[in-house]
Amino acid sequence: MIALSGGGTGGHLSIVRALKNALNQKGIKPIYIGSSRGQDRAWFENESGFEQKYFLDSQGVVNKKGIKKLFALYEILKSASTCRGIFKKHKIKSIVSVGGYSAAPASFATIGSGVNLYIHEQNAAIGRLNRVFKPFAKEFFSSYEKNSKIKDYPVDISFFKAQKEITELKTIIFLGGSQGAKAINDLALNLSAELQKRGIKIIHQSGKNEFKKIKDFYKNNGISADVFDFSPNLIEKISKADFAISRAGASTLWELCAIGIPTLFIPYPYAAKDHQYHNAKALANKGLALLKRENDIDTNTIMQEIFDVDLKKVSQGLKKEINPNGAMKIIESII
Repeated sequence: MIALSGGGTGGHLSIVRALKNALNQKGIKPIYIGSSRGQDRAWFENESGFEQKYFLDSQGVVNKKGIKKLFALYEILKSASTCRGIFKKHKIKSIVSVGGYSAAPASFATIGSGVNLYIHEQNAAIGRLNRVFKPFAKEFFSSYEKNSKIKDYPVDISFFKAQKEITELKTIIFLGGSQGAKAINDLALNLSAELQKRGIKIIHQSGKNEFKKIKDFYKNNGISADVFDFSPNLIEKISKADFAISRAGASTLWELCAIGIPTLFIPYPYAAKDHQYHNAKALANKGLALLKRENDIDTNTIMQEIFDVDLKKVSQGLKKEINPNGAMKIIESII
């Protein structure tokens, strides 16, 4: 039996889903071990394809101080003991950690348990948890590491099936993640009147905090927009777009590559080790993406920069950056 662990954010959880779907194609239903916090339950509580799902009382440690950090560590170690019981109950032989604090208990539990630990690192800069457990892993998968056995990012096959030829900008999507991104939200509102004037449709992931404010803005200004805060099936929204303005979390970046959607990436400036910037820079260096820091956004020139993009050329180039069998390659390597 194989277990999948990790989450907290949509980036981690989308990898879990891709790996789960690959396992299902092999006739295997994995165990999922996540957290009762974050987005884990929202994504997977009602999802089929798992043998069983566990949402433990774990939480992040990195941004906590003093007694709160000690309490978070205590919760992780307590949950690690629970994980050992799960391993035994389901006869787990291997577990894949995709990172995030949701993966910490199960990763700790593999030490000395005889369970093989496999790690998938999303980002160009290795996360703290994955760096700690890398020496204990049987295999470390990464799209950026030179020595990684498998380079293709585990994007769900549905994103590849949604590929299309993009030759004209008819619809733009703003992606700030389920928590939202104020810089992207502000940019969307500043550009919205001009976009509507040019007949360009707007899809806007506002995040939950500013959802009402943004919904009201579009309504009060007579601007038509598809506004949402969270969607576990983001592909339905993304596949309608011809251009994206987005954060540069690895899963979103590679999903946009898989569909072939040209993108302006505005990285989250406080991401650990600035990993979002480095994720996007790998594409920008090849001429396959626009990349701007939040402080460099100029609403007076950005529209022209977007219209200067050769959509067809960039879209075709993005599709060549990733193959549709990354998740299956990882699963076949394990089983």
